Amino acid sequence: MLCNFIEDLLRYCSTRSGASSSVRLPRGYPRQDRIAETFNAAFLGLSFVVCIYEAPADLRGACLHSLKEQLARPETREASKTLMRQMGSGVEERWMRSMNLAITNWAAEMQAARASPVETPSQLFSYSFSMVGLLKVQLYCPIIAMTIVKASGPSPDDRLAFSLNYHQLEGVIQLNHRVSVHEKWIEIKVNTDNIRCDVVKLLTDTLMSERGAGPSEKHFPSRIALQMTPMQQASVISVSVGKSSENAAREIGVEKGIEASFEPPTGIGLHFSAGESYTTSLRPWKFEPSVYGNTANLNWFLHDSEDGREVFSSRPSKLALLHPKAWFKNRYSNVNRPFTRQGGVIFAGDEYGESVSWKVEKGCLGGVMEWEIKGWIWLTYWPNKHRTFYTETKRLEFREVLQITLI
Repeated sequence: MLCNFIEDLLRYCSTRSGASSSVRLPRGYPRQDRIAETFNAAFLGLSFVVCIYEAPADLRGACLHSLKEQLARPETREASKTLMRQMGSGVEERWMRSMNLAITNWAAEMQAARASPVETPSQLFSYSFSMVGLLKVQLYCPIIAMTIVKASGPSPDDRLAFSLNYHQLEGVIQLNHRVSVHEKWIEIKVNTDNIRCDVVKLLTDTLMSERGAGPSEKHFPSRIALQMTPMQQASVISVSVGKSSENAAREIGVEKGIEASFEPPTGIGLHFSAGESYTTSLRPWKFEPSVYGNTANLNWFLHDSEDGREVFSSRPSKLALLHPKAWFKNRYSNVNRPFTRQGGVIFAGDEYGESVSWKVEKGCLGGVMEWEIKGWIWLTYWPNKHRTFYTETKRLEFREVLQITLI
């Protein structure tokens, strides 16, 4: 029955391709002490989606409010995390796309019915786990539920608004950690393994083109910020961070020339030519660490490769918005794009950022320390192929607590 619940919810995912395979959970799953909570989490998820699509309008609001409260309970969230891990990454992605498509449809309907902003049924689902040498945070959020921090230009037309809304943010934060025991202290060193952010469509390309402005009109990551804080502050002796990424390299060359010639006997011929070249090489993403107390702050900023300005806090000029060769035009196919072809970003440990290390008292050896990881992700929209002056930046915040065993 649990597998049936999962398969029924997956049928609401519009982007699936081909015949979907049956869901098979591992033998012995779930554990006897968690079977009730896990079963309830799957049932509540399916009920939530079915309620959005099937419940009568006069009952839907109250039902969704009740289901939302149940899904937000700590017990349900913990059971959902267990369910996600046991389903596997492929089924997990389809599950979350089905859930967030339903949420987006419901939020779009509420926005169409009211002029003022409304609170969506759900904003973020994230989970985390720690194991030997690895800290991982996985998160999903429908774009329509993210907070707008800056917008400019006329309101987007219906087709553009449709394309912008029907996407979701999928993020993965993987950090490696190593514990070293010294004579008088313990060192916990954390470094970036992989940070990935993708903006994924919730509908097929056909629907995005028929009802929207196309699948390429979507937000892109413009800033990522992480804060790592040990919860046992009294045990921390010091914290150290690595260096920032190098500043943008600039190469400037100016060439000027004048040529004149005399051509007798037909007359005087004067040929004039002048040339000037200016080349600039900018690193699109810049990494900056900082320390506040015992908290390590890690920041990745996207910069406009033409003028070097931070993208999340600025907007292009109207002339740039119309210029067909601006860097943010055709940004998913341009050879110099600062994103993957799918429109996301990947930061690996050997490219951006070095290690962060904490020294703690040796008396903590053998114990477990809790670490709070807070994060913010900014997504920005600048027009890609669609003709518009509308731009906006949205932000998502998340928080997870992880444990590191000091052995």
